[in-house]
Amino acid sequence: MSGHYPGRVMALDLGSKRIGVAISDPTRTIAQSYGVVKRKSRKEDFARYQQIIAEQKITLLVVGLPTTAEGEDSETAVWIRDYMAEFSQQCTLPLEFWAESFTTVKAEDSLRQRGKRGKKARQQIDAVAAAFILQSYLDAHPH
Repeated sequence: MSGHYPGRVMALDLGSKRIGVAISDPTRTIAQSYGVVKRKSRKEDFARYQQIIAEQKITLLVVGLPTTAEGEDSETAVWIRDYMAEFSQQCTLPLEFWAESFTTVKAEDSLRQRGKRGKKARQQIDAVAAAFILQSYLDAHPH
């Protein structure tokens, strides 16, 4: 076994107030919730991502893209593409969009099953949703 790992992947679940962040292990097998970034300005958001990318030695960025039932970009998706286009001007990492449908619903179900409720659960939902996005991406890209 040589030391060639594909490296960690970071997934973002971009919301209007909060951004869920999930990170994979170095072998890109398991997605784990990392945390939630409160939206401030693009400048501050981007600085925070750069910090996490550097700390965690991220090698790929995956961004959840909400689609409509017809598989078209939703209004949010149009904003997400614009937001990430700006970030990719200052970030050299490869960036992939991953169509996510119903991840927030799945995240809410998952937290409910674990008995988490209230404000704390709501804050975690974004990070768990990001982990669902990342896990579905990893499962679809076995290496």
